Amino acid sequence: MKADGLSFFMEGTNGKGILLVHGLTGAPAEMKLVARHLNRKGYSVHAPLLAGHGVDEGTLRRSRWEDWLESVVQAAEVLAGRTQEVFAAGICVGGKLSMLAAETRPETIQAVAIYSPCFHYDGWDVPFYYPLLSSQIGWLSRIPFLDRLSFRETASLGIKDERMRRLVGGMAGEGILEKFPGRGLVEMHRLGKALRGRLPQMRTPTLILHAEDDDLSNPRHARYISDHIGGPHELRWIKDSYHMIHVDRQHRQVADFTADFFEASHAETLA
Repeated sequence: MKADGLSFFMEGTNGKGILLVHGLTGAPAEMKLVARHLNRKGYSVHAPLLAGHGVDEGTLRRSRWEDWLESVVQAAEVLAGRTQEVFAAGICVGGKLSMLAAETRPETIQAVAIYSPCFHYDGWDVPFYYPLLSSQIGWLSRIPFLDRLSFRETASLGIKDERMRRLVGGMAGEGILEKFPGRGLVEMHRLGKALRGRLPQMRTPTLILHAEDDDLSNPRHARYISDHIGGPHELRWIKDSYHMIHVDRQHRQVADFTADFFEASHAETLA
């Protein structure tokens, strides 16, 4: 596995592997809670570091969504060399990358789970100007000043549980960035546009998990994917959590739903 000091791998016992993909400004460390539960169920788990992440804002600013996607595709191929079947799951941007990677490598990735899908930040706790900025991001992306701006996460960090919020807030030393550059919003927009254009042709079985009380991403994003994806899928709602459902109060349920879906017969038919 890639020796970047942040990616991690957990050996499983059932011959199946799950790729866990972190989100924008995140790092593999944020996937460890779900990873442990999946690993206890027998899965090998690999959480790779996305290109441009884990260092600083300047490094992230120089990366593009295509670079992030290549990180996921390469990690899936490596995991396929160590397991008999490969699945992928990711949070927010990581979920969209997982879907595109599965479309790119349908012979490698058997099914996908996406957590808290988000095309732009429009939840109930985001600053009022985020949705306004997102709606104009197409033409704003051509103006140099946006690339020089930096944005901070909301005070909640997308986590309802205060203990988990403090834990994640102290993970700066594990590659998680406190701020993200405007370029990150631009690339997130472009990634979302690419995904929307391909949804009707996507055939990979897909589980969509979204918090009913998501503070960063309105549930309409999950419904949009459910309404437009061409392949078999399931949409399930998570209670008592905010955006970061993979580390919040119901992270065990997220892991259980993920494993159950990957074991389901309609996922196995493509193996």
